[in-house]
Amino acid sequence: MAKATPNDQASHTEPLPLPGDRTLDQEKERMVRVDHAGEFGAVRIYAGQRAILGDNHPKAGLLQHMHEQEKVHLDRFNKIVTERKVRPTIMTPLWDIAGFALGATTALMGEKAAMACTQAVEEVIDEHYEEQRQALKGKDPELEEVIEQFQAEEVEHKKIAEEHGAEEAVGYPVLSTAIKAGCRAAIWISKRV
Repeated sequence: MAKATPNDQASHTEPLPLPGDRTLDQEKERMVRVDHAGEFGAVRIYAGQRAILGDNHPKAGLLQHMHEQEKVHLDRFNKIVTERKVRPTIMTPLWDIAGFALGATTALMGEKAAMACTQAVEEVIDEHYEEQRQALKGKDPELEEVIEQFQAEEVEHKKIAEEHGAEEAVGYPVLSTAIKAGCRAAIWISKRV
């Protein structure tokens, strides 16, 4: 048996893992956990908006359409969590309250603020899903397909919000920045706990 030489190690194309590096399976588990949490949060945001604006509001049909798509997303991630035996985030009770409160609060501020909320959330989610797709690149075609489909629908929601006055909301820059920061924080937390 030949002894490994320094040249043999140099020809290794993949860098050796460092302490704390996660395996691909661990990364995919985090992806599923955070995506499940995100879709749950989105369902709760639309529930809050719809509770305030009601079924007779001029935007009720749009909100219902987006809400129904988010419910489909959540149902699919509920199945993926079960199939892959991924532990959901322990933050779910907080995301339940926070999502509904965000939706209700922005709806109380008016329909344009509700649309600004949708635009901000979906912009962050679009970026988040794109990062996941780039990280997967052929390593999990099933998960990639789900993410790609849902990302397209989230972009559709963002465009709907823009077409319906998101950027005309009172205090739009501050509102949008705060919501995006909250979403990014929720993503960071949900991956980990």
